[in-house]
Amino acid sequence: MDLGIRGRKAIVCASSKGLGKACAISLAREGCSVVINGRDKETLDQTAREIHSATGAEVMPIVADITTEVGRAVLVGHCPEADILVNNNAGPEPGKFQDWGPEVWARALDGNFLAAAFLMRALLPGMRRRKFGRIVNITSARVKSPTPAMGLSTAARAALTALAKSTSFDAAADNVTINNLLPERIDTDRQREMAERMAEAEGVSYEEARARIATSVPARRFGTPAEFGDACAYLCSAQAGFITGENLRVDGGSYRGLV
Repeated sequence: MDLGIRGRKAIVCASSKGLGKACAISLAREGCSVVINGRDKETLDQTAREIHSATGAEVMPIVADITTEVGRAVLVGHCPEADILVNNNAGPEPGKFQDWGPEVWARALDGNFLAAAFLMRALLPGMRRRKFGRIVNITSARVKSPTPAMGLSTAARAALTALAKSTSFDAAADNVTINNLLPERIDTDRQREMAERMAEAEGVSYEEARARIATSVPARRFGTPAEFGDACAYLCSAQAGFITGENLRVDGGSYRGLV
């Protein structure tokens, strides 16, 4: 299927590796020019070379900390007429509610709510004027199924979920959609870190921890970054113009709820 976005301009945040990189690859493969972002220049440049080599697309690596106003301005300044925005950022570490003081909360909100909110604010007016825009926020499966240890991340991402929904109503009339992708059990560095924590906590090998996690998924495996990236690309497609304000879980069937 041709997704109808060849020649579109995309900004993908936190895309030097992991889920962000996967989304950038999928969009580049569909013919988008892609601005990728990270804080480590060497890793970012290597990723840019990889994506260009694999897809032939124009890839612009921008070193910027999107949790800062200056960083966001640098990123938007290099692609002020972005047609596609994929918001993404690393989440806070698991922990306990009583350990999360004001500074910890501020970092979580800056990284997983406000950064995305202000990038949306900067780019949404132009998308609406041009009558095309696709915004995809990478949040977390925990938004729909919270756990105590992930409460900090969940609270910040749930705030973004609410903002995305409320903003989606007016934007839809101008062919601008705003959706969220909720990953779980995708085989990235984050998932490997979770397996390492389980191995240490339960006194088992890393391989055993990974096997336990995989068998807890109805699909009986981890998801691949490519599968996640292609789901993102579809939400950014011309064909997805009637899908907005939604939360799409990419989780191998792990969610037990109905809605």
